[in-house]
Amino acid sequence: MARWLLPLVLLVPLCAEAASVDNLRLWAAPDHSRLVFDLSSPATAEVFTLKDPRRLVIDLQDSEFNADADRLDLSGSAIREVRTGVRNGDDLRVVLELSRAVEPRHFTLEPNEQYGHRLVVDLEYPGESAVEDPIDPIEAKIREQEIAADRAQAEAVAEGRDPDTVTPAAKQAQPHPKRNIIIAVDAGHGGEDPGATGPAGTREKDVVLEMAKRLSRLINATEGFKAVMIRDGDYYVGLRQRTRIAREQKADFFVSLHADAFNSPRPHGSSVFALSQSGATSETAKWLAASENRSDLIGGVDGNLSLDDKDEVLRGVLLDLTMTATLNDSLTIGGRVLDRMGRINDLHKPRVEQAGFVVLKSPDIPSLLVETGFISNPQEERRLRDGSYQQRMMQAVFGGIRAHFERNPPPASLLAWQRDQGRGGAGDEYRIQPGDTLSEIAARHNVPVGQLRQANELNGDVIRVGQVLRIPSS
Repeated sequence: MARWLLPLVLLVPLCAEAASVDNLRLWAAPDHSRLVFDLSSPATAEVFTLKDPRRLVIDLQDSEFNADADRLDLSGSAIREVRTGVRNGDDLRVVLELSRAVEPRHFTLEPNEQYGHRLVVDLEYPGESAVEDPIDPIEAKIREQEIAADRAQAEAVAEGRDPDTVTPAAKQAQPHPKRNIIIAVDAGHGGEDPGATGPAGTREKDVVLEMAKRLSRLINATEGFKAVMIRDGDYYVGLRQRTRIAREQKADFFVSLHADAFNSPRPHGSSVFALSQSGATSETAKWLAASENRSDLIGGVDGNLSLDDKDEVLRGVLLDLTMTATLNDSLTIGGRVLDRMGRINDLHKPRVEQAGFVVLKSPDIPSLLVETGFISNPQEERRLRDGSYQQRMMQAVFGGIRAHFERNPPPASLLAWQRDQGRGGAGDEYRIQPGDTLSEIAARHNVPVGQLRQANELNGDVIRVGQVLRIPSS
């Protein structure tokens, strides 16, 4: 009889199992909220808005709701209430009561190391800034004038024209603008992307956010500096968006904070990375760059960044000149930061490494990625959780950044004004003028070019108008 039953059993149609919403997760950012549905299996969703009152409707085909919507923390988001119900017998309808107008977008994600199938619904707030405390419009205008003047000079060099014939887009106003130097502080990962997790369960996204807040407080407490936090809460920001925010906020410098990890508990020490134009400088750097860049896939965004967005302004030789100057500044600042970090923790590598991190691929903003320690190492995991260690590490990071800008303040900055006021008749410093080259300055002061580079911690011959060089004794 069993032989006759087997074909009959195989002929019974298999019913597709309904998808189940097992959990809801919400992250609120200044310019958007992200709602993530954790699903037992893939589900087709339709998302649309309704007015009077404002609502967002999310319909999932052949799905059921097994989460507790009442436990969702709605504070800081545009969502006032979450309601659920059955639609057309087998479908699930989720209605979000909204407190403001939103522009929704949604996408699905395949399972990864942390989560299973997901539906991600982003509620973007039209016209809102991505940062909580954006740069002052007056300072932004001054910074734009500086950038325009730098580009005019660079374009002249790229086209073979005499930079002295170029009229800057704007001369320093009277009185001196005394603008703040803007430091963009990026806490890596965030939201649904926890980053690496230590043996005791410490999440990278949590410790780097705390350190980013500490670093921002140090910056804001220092006259002549202002911090702009790329994220100031537990939410995710795409890798492209991080550099875009820094550019929109007219940042002079970008620093991204992370906590390193490896598949062994043995590696330890802090590291500093700058961008490599030709690829990573070590196999470890290549692996690390890939793992950090893949975090954008967790957020549903392709992790590859093109520099095409700058092609309208920076083309050909102009892009090469700008990238070279930016990279030289990054390496110089990185060396200062690494030296100070080495007084706080062991160094994983004794020099600034270079790798293809997406967040470093801004051609016009000097950038560093700082790995504050190995969260996968039990001893360093404990230190990364310690407030005293965090504070000392951020003092080291800011100390290196500050030392660079005190030596090379942007022309319209308060630091430049203070240097001009205090220099008097000192003859051991020189402010670079349009048309100057490093070799001409060295010859003018009877100093070897190599000695001039060493005294100013220059990695090449690229210099900028307004930069102050220290002239060593011959």
